[in-house]
Amino acid sequence: MTSRIAPGDCPGLRLFLDTADRAALRRWLPTGLFHGVTTNPTILDRSGLHSSIEDIAPLMREILGYGVPEVQAQCWGTETEALVATGLALAALDPRLVVKVPITEKGIRAVSILHGHGVRTTLTAVYAAHQALTAAAAGADYVAPYFGRIGDSGQDAPGILKTMHQILLASGRATRLLVASLRRADDLALLATMGCDTFTFSPVVAEQLFSESLTIDAAAVFEKTAARH
Repeated sequence: MTSRIAPGDCPGLRLFLDTADRAALRRWLPTGLFHGVTTNPTILDRSGLHSSIEDIAPLMREILGYGVPEVQAQCWGTETEALVATGLALAALDPRLVVKVPITEKGIRAVSILHGHGVRTTLTAVYAAHQALTAAAAGADYVAPYFGRIGDSGQDAPGILKTMHQILLASGRATRLLVASLRRADDLALLATMGCDTFTFSPVVAEQLFSESLTIDAAAVFEKTAARH
């Protein structure tokens, strides 16, 4: 197994496409905008795939064929041993794969063992600010808070994300805040003003990045003018 390279050692903006839909991959990955792709069992299920190495392996090969440097896939199992076993099986597919693990006690135990094997990890399903501290202490490469779902629960999602960002800065660890469950392109802009630089979002949000009507109208005018000559 290759040694872990902490994402925090490579600062800068990172966008991930949160999907397992092959049509969406074909459309968006060639744009060059995305550092990689994130998936989880729910996302796989939406595309008719199972949480199995047999289904995930060809999907990973297809994604990496677009030249992205990273793919994230989630391990599964109700006990630590199962999480470790499926995590190791996923990591063995390619050194560019990061294993996602739910931030439960059993998940934290699994992360510790996976790190011992040189596996990079993302602690996911994060809702509370203190969980960013837990992820940093565990040495996870990423911690993934669910921005939209935090807001759905009635909490101050921007405020909680700001606190998480400050916690990670103060921790001195390389754990990177990977903001998930984003519903609008404007959410990315807001969070970027707070210092967040790593996001994963659906093809629906990717579409919003290019749906500014004034820009579309201006481009049409340029083309009309160019066609006169």
